[in-house]
Amino acid sequence: MAESLLGNRNINQLAFVVKDIEAANIAFTRLLGIKKAEPFLTGDSSVSKVTFRGVPTESQSKLAFLNTPTVQFELIEPDKNPGTMREFLDEVGEGIHHIAFDVDSIQKRLPIMEKNGYPALQTGEFTSSDGRYVYVDTLDDHKTLVELLESAEPRVTAWERPEDDSIQPLLGTNKVEQLAFVVKDLDAASDAYCKLLGVEKPPIIHSGSSDITNVIYKGKPTEGKSKYMFINTPFIQIELIEPGESPST
Repeated sequence: MAESLLGNRNINQLAFVVKDIEAANIAFTRLLGIKKAEPFLTGDSSVSKVTFRGVPTESQSKLAFLNTPTVQFELIEPDKNPGTMREFLDEVGEGIHHIAFDVDSIQKRLPIMEKNGYPALQTGEFTSSDGRYVYVDTLDDHKTLVELLESAEPRVTAWERPEDDSIQPLLGTNKVEQLAFVVKDLDAASDAYCKLLGVEKPPIIHSGSSDITNVIYKGKPTEGKSKYMFINTPFIQIELIEPGESPST
C-alpha cells in the first residue's frame, strides 16, 4: 500500500461555509444532538497572517467547531475581504468547503501536494494551538478543497456528551459515517482519492434493477441508475457517485 500524500489517511474535519453561523450552529446542534459550540472571530492580520492566492488579505471569519464521535464539523462565516471562503460563498453558495487532515509538517507535505498538481490557495496561522494551515486547490480532482493543519499542541476534537439528557440526535445517532460526492467521472475521481490517501482502488458497484432498488424521486418511480465506489478511511467513508441519465437527486 502506497503512503498517503499527507502522511496519514485521517480525514478529521468537514468544513461548511455558511451565511449565518448562528443559524447553522443551531441546526447542526439539533440534528446531531451535541453540545452547542461558541462561535468566535479569527484574529486580525497581525495574528492570522492570511494570504490568498499569494497576496496578503485582511480576511477574518467567524468559526464554530462541533465535535462528534467520528469527525469534527467546522462552520465558517467569512467577512467581505478576499479569501477562499468568501470566494466559495459568492460563487458556489453555502456548502462543504473542505476536508482537513492534521499533518506532521506543512513544510514537508505542501511540496508533495504541489508536485502532484495541487498548489496552495490560502495560508494562515492560528493561536489556539500554536498552529498554521494551508488550503490546497484540489477542487477539480477531489470535488472539494483539502486543508493541511499543523499544530504544536493537539487540537481539541473530542466529543462531549450534552449535560442535558433530553438533547438527543434527530436520527438516533450522531456518528457521521460517510461523506458523498457526485462526480462526472468515477474512475478519475477514485484515482485521485486513492492516490491522496494511499489506498488500493475499490471495485465499482452498479446499482441494481429498478424492481430491486425501488427508487422514488420527487414522488415518482425512476430507474435511478448510478455507479458507486466506497473508500474507507479511519474516521469516515468516502462515497463517490456517478449518476446515470435517469432522473434522481
